[in-house]
Amino acid sequence: MTIKKVLVTGATGRTGSLVLKKLWQRPDEFQGIGFARSQEKAKELFGSTEGFFYGDINDQSSLESALEDCDALVILTSATPKMKAPPQSGQRPEFEFAPGGYPEKVDWLGQKNQIDAAKKAQVKQVVLVGSMGGTNPNHPLNSIGNGNILIWKRKAEEYLIHSGLPYTIIRAGGLLNEVGGKRELVVAKNDTLLTNPPNGIATSIPREDVAELVVQALGCSEALNKAFDVISKPENDPSAILTSDFKGLFAKTTSGL
Repeated sequence: MTIKKVLVTGATGRTGSLVLKKLWQRPDEFQGIGFARSQEKAKELFGSTEGFFYGDINDQSSLESALEDCDALVILTSATPKMKAPPQSGQRPEFEFAPGGYPEKVDWLGQKNQIDAAKKAQVKQVVLVGSMGGTNPNHPLNSIGNGNILIWKRKAEEYLIHSGLPYTIIRAGGLLNEVGGKRELVVAKNDTLLTNPPNGIATSIPREDVAELVVQALGCSEALNKAFDVISKPENDPSAILTSDFKGLFAKTTSGL
């Protein structure tokens, strides 16, 4: 399956911008287009406002226009909590979501809108980046700002799986702002990496490695209709083998939630 024109939503986010940059670095393979709300933020990150479609994931018409003639959709939108105020000494910080930015609105309804638009556009593949922890309704992330973010993310994943669209769902561990391409990646399902991490390793992964996984999944038959969790072994782990065979990595994963 050939994938050429790819729309990346959340393209001015920390992981989305990495995906878009990687697509732009492979012009013979991909035509990457970013989808974002803010031209100012796009210019700040990329030095230009070109290569973007500007709109809102809650506006079905703008999504449909952006997806015209696209072969694939990469979903990297996510609600982002913000600290209310610096905590007092001995107190835990409190978080909230901006109006209109709650997980139900962004991670469920916004992603549902994207999936519906992708189905109407008859794209060949949807790659959705989510988070580990969705099997546990009492996960601490759900309490942040009372947003139940992992619950809404999981609902969107289920919607995608049942949409009839070819999909790849990547549930990443804790995201690290570190250089990618230097670690062994580990995949599993059902949050087993959280409850029983191999050799007690941290359940985290560099953002850049997640971005590379997204690009490698595009058009890869071994990644189609797969949903999986992913973390990385530490860079200095003597037992680690640098992941370079992405088809082999995807082949270890299975379909469904």
